[in-house]
Amino acid sequence: MSTDDLFKVEKHDHVAWFILNNPEKRNAMSLAFYRGLVEHFSNFDKDPDVRVVVIKAEGKSFTAGTDLEEAAALGGEGGADDRDRLNRILLDLQEGVNAIENCRKPVIAAIHSHCLGGGLDMLCACDIRIADRTAVFSIRETRIGLIADIGTLQRLPHIIGQGFTRELAFTGRDFKAEEAFNIGFVTKVCLDRNELYKEADKTASMIAGCPPLAVQGTKDVINFSRDHDVPAGLQYVAQKNITPLLSEDTTEAMTSFMEKRKPVFKGK
Repeated sequence: MSTDDLFKVEKHDHVAWFILNNPEKRNAMSLAFYRGLVEHFSNFDKDPDVRVVVIKAEGKSFTAGTDLEEAAALGGEGGADDRDRLNRILLDLQEGVNAIENCRKPVIAAIHSHCLGGGLDMLCACDIRIADRTAVFSIRETRIGLIADIGTLQRLPHIIGQGFTRELAFTGRDFKAEEAFNIGFVTKVCLDRNELYKEADKTASMIAGCPPLAVQGTKDVINFSRDHDVPAGLQYVAQKNITPLLSEDTTEAMTSFMEKRKPVFKGK
């Protein structure tokens, strides 16, 4: 299946809605799926008209996770060549999820129903996660004899802490929207999908209404500071902030405030 069959993209008011569109397979994450993440998020990153991306999904589930039927067919006889091939495949899958985090534009996930295994890897690379009350999450790999290997174990501790991460990863148990909110994995829990998408659109619109260079620079600094100590983070932001300080958008923000009108930001 081509990546064109797996996703839909809708754009309006500087917001790109990235829609998982394989409901018949519960949006299972195939090799083509991961390749599609690289392709689409690279395009979002380069598109000056896109300031925010929202991920949502068609069908009963957000995603059932990595396509296990396809994954089972990737095995070989266990020789050195098979091990090397599988290692390269895993690195390619990781690049799919990395593309979300590496996209300069903030990414919001709007989750309903099941989001399991590889789906959690994908969510951990997003900037903001919002769920409806039907959402169910799981680091499912442990329950089928595997180690989560697409980014959850590296990113989730920075989101919810070591204790919660280890308990959820070791048990592989399901956790629902309310618990996800209580441990800080999602920032809001909505009544239903209609409210979920309204909330995601509201949050995306607020972000899109801010100067894009400042928003993108803020994401960059947050990610850098997560992976470095405080002095390095402070030095980095001092250099990074020079661009927005000298931007046309900062001048527009000051001018519009003085003139008591809504600012018009152009990302320049």
